[in-house]
Amino acid sequence: MSAVRRVRRERVNRWMWAFVDAAVWVVAVFMAAWLRYDLQLAPTIALPLVWFTVGAVVAHLAFGTFFGPYAVGHDRGSFEETYDVGRTVLLTTLVLLTLVFGLHLGPVPRSVPFTAPAFAMLGMFAARFIIRTMRTSKAANAPEEQRAIVFGAGEAGRRLTRSLIRDAGSGYQPVALLDDDRAKARLRIEGVKVRGSRDDMGKIASKYDAQTLVIALPLAEASTIRELTALGEDAGLKVLTLPPVKDIIGGRPTAGDLRNVDVADLLGRRPVELDMAVIAEQIAGKRILVTGAGGSIGSELCRQIARFGPAKLFMLDRDESGLQSTQLSLHGNGLLDSDEIVLADIRDVDTMSEAFERARPDIVFHAAALKHLPLLESHPLEAWKTNVLGTLNVLEAASRVGVGTFVNISTDKAANPICVLGYSKRLAERITADFSHRFPGRYVSVRFGNVLGSRGSVVHAFTAQIERGGPITVTHPDVERFFMLIPEACQLVLEASSIGRDGEVMVLDMGEQVKIVEVAKTLIRMSRRRDIDIVFTGLRPGEKMGEELFSPSEDRKPTSHLLVSSVDVPSIGRSDVLAARPSSHQQAADWMRRETVAALSVSALSGE
Repeated sequence: MSAVRRVRRERVNRWMWAFVDAAVWVVAVFMAAWLRYDLQLAPTIALPLVWFTVGAVVAHLAFGTFFGPYAVGHDRGSFEETYDVGRTVLLTTLVLLTLVFGLHLGPVPRSVPFTAPAFAMLGMFAARFIIRTMRTSKAANAPEEQRAIVFGAGEAGRRLTRSLIRDAGSGYQPVALLDDDRAKARLRIEGVKVRGSRDDMGKIASKYDAQTLVIALPLAEASTIRELTALGEDAGLKVLTLPPVKDIIGGRPTAGDLRNVDVADLLGRRPVELDMAVIAEQIAGKRILVTGAGGSIGSELCRQIARFGPAKLFMLDRDESGLQSTQLSLHGNGLLDSDEIVLADIRDVDTMSEAFERARPDIVFHAAALKHLPLLESHPLEAWKTNVLGTLNVLEAASRVGVGTFVNISTDKAANPICVLGYSKRLAERITADFSHRFPGRYVSVRFGNVLGSRGSVVHAFTAQIERGGPITVTHPDVERFFMLIPEACQLVLEASSIGRDGEVMVLDMGEQVKIVEVAKTLIRMSRRRDIDIVFTGLRPGEKMGEELFSPSEDRKPTSHLLVSSVDVPSIGRSDVLAARPSSHQQAADWMRRETVAALSVSALSGE
């Protein structure tokens, strides 16, 4: 339908309702007078009452045309139309009262200006609600509509339910609402009732022949999404969800916002509130350098930092393809011809010095690292060269140019380490703490767990195994890990870097740990394949059953952000690190383990 025809049709529709309302006024005045004259017909058609009726109709149409229900096209029976109709009838009532009591139009019974508007308003509301009910019923019986259960009768659920009902092309027809809040048990939205809680999902799905479950909880934790998804799939429902509130245009959910549940919803989704003013004050107009800018964390940090308007954003990495990908995501091109692109290896002392002399950054985010636990167990010397010496090289280069803030990206493996990755990252935290004592500026570390979607993550590995037809390999049925989305982790890194005190390790709240086998089952369920097996291979060297964010000897301290805590770590001097000089994998592993365990033992004794 063309725009011109649609506008013409809406105009005709509005004036048809104006005619209906005029007829309602005629009937309302007749009824009011007929009741006043004890059901006698003759007095009700007297000339004064005829003129009174004409006045009511003319006044109502005039008010309704200029700022009432005929001025705009309303959804029939909506709150907005109800308000406009009520306001128009009220203004018309004032005119009728003036005619009877001010101008003494007679003989018109003095009760009629009061009762007739009441009858008129009742009739107009009734007509609209009848039409609305008929349309809703018709939509509910449309064969192409998927019958949907909406979980969540909060603001998002109410708006979504109204949108699905009013939008004839939504493709979904809500047949029931579910909510765990008993206070909403009697709630009805657009004729759709709250019919129970999550425990009633299977029964309600069967009773109302539902095909789809819509999770209308844009602020829900991942654990809630997981449970509801499992309940929905057990009931034979296709599960859809709303994205987080920040991703909903205008904050008003519609059918267009609905999407399939993905692994991020099930494992890592959680609301993060940031102090944007503090972050902007730290970054805006400053020269920023990010190491490891071609990696998962580094590239996302670059994207988020760019939003705050830095004077310069230098992206350093030894992976040219990674740098090109990051530049492409930031600027729409991957030409690699900008002076902000720095191809360098943090293991190279001279290259780091030259790069920092050219960039002269105010703030450094050090995200470059080797991170794969089993690989580093086999190659400890590589962990030493990159995660320990590489971090020292970056710190020395940064301190020489007078950096204002240095942020070392760490891992939960460093909290109470038993693996090479953990030992090397714990040492990086301690070296960073040492520089905080010896140089001006702020030197902090930020510690967090697994992030979803990073290169080489368990999600990518399991997805590849499913695509090959299985099996999925899991080390142990009870092994569990923390998970967080990359954007959310980077947001908290920026927040932590803004509020962290010199020398501290800022620890991000990762929520609850999730069993890896549940991740595997979730991905299999999402793939809709039933031929994928899960094989348990046993824990690998250096691997824990569950991760820790704090070591037993660390004194956890709150910060100004609820999702960020801080701890102190003992420092280790540059000379102690350089004096080690391991020449083999075994020597590197032994020295890092010995140095880490000794420091933790001292911390434990001092804390007793």
